[in-house]
Order: sequence, then structure tokens, then C-alpha cells
Amino acid sequence: MGRARRARRIAATAAFGGGGVAGLGVASVGLLLAQAQLARRAIGKPFEGRRPDSAGRYGDGAGEPIRLGMVGDSTAVGLGVDHPSQTPGAVMAVGLAALSGRPVEVFECANIGATSRRLEEQVTRLLEQAAALDGGETRPGGLPPVDVAVILVGANDVTHRLTPTASVRLLGEAVRRLRDAGVSVVVGTCPDLGSIEPIRPPLRYLAQRWSRQLAAAQTIAAVEAGARTVSLGALIGPDFRARRGEMFSADRFHPSAAGYARLAAVLLPSLLAALELEVGPPQRPDLRAGEGVDDVAHAAARAAAHAGTEVSGAEVDGATRGPRGRWAVLVRRVQPALPQLPNLPTLPNLPALPNLPIQLPSSIGGHGPED
Repeated sequence: MGRARRARRIAATAAFGGGGVAGLGVASVGLLLAQAQLARRAIGKPFEGRRPDSAGRYGDGAGEPIRLGMVGDSTAVGLGVDHPSQTPGAVMAVGLAALSGRPVEVFECANIGATSRRLEEQVTRLLEQAAALDGGETRPGGLPPVDVAVILVGANDVTHRLTPTASVRLLGEAVRRLRDAGVSVVVGTCPDLGSIEPIRPPLRYLAQRWSRQLAAAQTIAAVEAGARTVSLGALIGPDFRARRGEMFSADRFHPSAAGYARLAAVLLPSLLAALELEVGPPQRPDLRAGEGVDDVAHAAARAAAHAGTEVSGAEVDGATRGPRGRWAVLVRRVQPALPQLPNLPTLPNLPALPNLPIQLPSSIGGHGPED
């Protein structure tokens, strides 16, 4: 069965081969469960009691602040960094503030260790925080309560063996609820867990397969619900594996400040597109690079194989659906260089990365308190 067909089955019928361990003997299943337990004990251990908080305002430009919500797991929190300004929420806020000339207000609603089961609660918290900021009134200018939400979730679904049935359904429900509230949504799909040191073979090989299949299924569910997705697979895959000392933090599972900067740089162009703040003319798919329009299942499969690929809904001759389902467009967005502005934060102690596609402003600004 091809990857697109598997992803379509997961998203449409939530069938996933008995949770991923069907066909294995009792001893093999026991070994996998024991390995998963050992991995969970190691992951996050060096950071107990340390939770960076990106919540707060970034930049002091003119106009109504852009509201950015961070939803999901410890990757959305930024677990593993030493300073709140090194979190992905802060890095993306810096980019948005620099390129829009407006301040950016970050709402941090993610949870360390969260699976997709926590998304409903997190979306509720995000919308309630925004409503409280407005005093229960409609936001000025008829703007949505939050302009854009970033959802980063999936890795814990794999390591905690949450069924893809539940994982995909819960993600789709969260996206639809946000879209119903007028919030644009960008989903960073499940990373490729095949390079994570605490996850040992043979569990590593299965985790790699499960994470890739889940990422494709997440893409289908999220795009069908009205979000755009960005594949993060190989960002925590071969590139991270080749540069472990720079890209991973002390637990060898969560990214370092450099790793989060790489992740945020890949997500930033899709945030700009979601907010209709693209720099320069609208970016067209490069057909020579395999970009373009396809049905969402095949688009999801192709995106899962190429990190940094955005998938969003599309129309063909005015129709959103074709013979094989929802139309979608794949594009690898150009990452803009950021202007050097004096009123935005930098990332302390960020290692120099020759391939880092964004440059960050050079002075310290405000951020939320650390828990």
C-alpha cells in the first residue's frame, strides 16, 4: 500500500494496523513497551522544573498587535532552552514583528508532555485568554480573538502509543474550532523520530515509520479542516542527526536553541502567508521542484518526505474537490531575511549556523515571565 493510500486510510477510517504492533509476537511487543518506558524516563529529565514561557509582547511598532497562539506539546513550549527568547514562539514573534512593523502578542497555551488529547483544553484556554484581554468584548475592527495559532503536536502521540484514530480526529477538531472562531492555523506535523537517541532499535525503526505515517495523516485532517501544514520530519531527522551537538538539547530528544531557531525559520513563511503578510509577490509553486496542485492525500505523502513543505487547500476551476478528494497545493516557501531592528529581542548564546535561513534582530526586548 502506498504512503498516500495509508495516510488516506488513517485520516478517513483511522485504521492503523492494530495500533502499530499487530503481527508482532508477545515478546517483541514486551520489548517495545519496555524501550518506550525507558525512553520516556530519559526524555525531559535534565529540564525538570524549568519551563520557558514565550508569552508576552514583542516589538513596539504601530497598529493593532498581531496575536499568535502556541498550542501543542513541549516543542511548542520550547523545552530544552535556557531563555524564553530562544523558544519557537519568541523567534516567530520576532520575525512577525520585524516584517510587519507591528507588535506581536504571544499566548503560550502548550503543555510539556502533551498528546493530542490536550488540544481541546488548550484551544479553550487560548480563546479564553484572548477574550479576557478584550474584557469580553469583540476585538476592535472585528478582528478574530487570535490572528494565527501554531499547533505542534504528534511526537508524544507516537511515544505514548495514542492511536492514529484518536490523534488525527483530535487534531481535526482543534483546527475546526479555531477556524470557526476566525483564527488562521498553521500545523507543524509530527517530526521524524528515527534519529532520536533515547529511542533505541527496534523501537526506533517503528517510531520512524509511525511518525511519518502520522505526519501524512495529520496533513490530510488539518487541511480538510482549514489549516495549512508544514512538514517538520527531516528537521528532526538526518540534518539533526548529523549535527547532534548543535541541534539537540541535553536530553537528546528536544531541540536546542539552534534547533528551535531552524524550526521557527521554516514555519515563519507559512505564518506570513496565513496572515496575508507575504514579503514580495505571492509565491507560486515551482513545478520543476515537484511543487504544485494534487489531491490532499498524495500531497500529504509527498510533503512527509520533504521537510519544510507547506500544504494548504486549493481550488481547481473553482472547485475545492476533485475525483480523489480535496485539492491541495504544495510549496516550499522562501524564508525571508529579517531587518535588523533595535526594539526586538535576540537569542542569547545562539550558535552560529551557516545554513540558518533567518537573521535575528540584535537587541533584547520584552518577554513573558518564566514559570
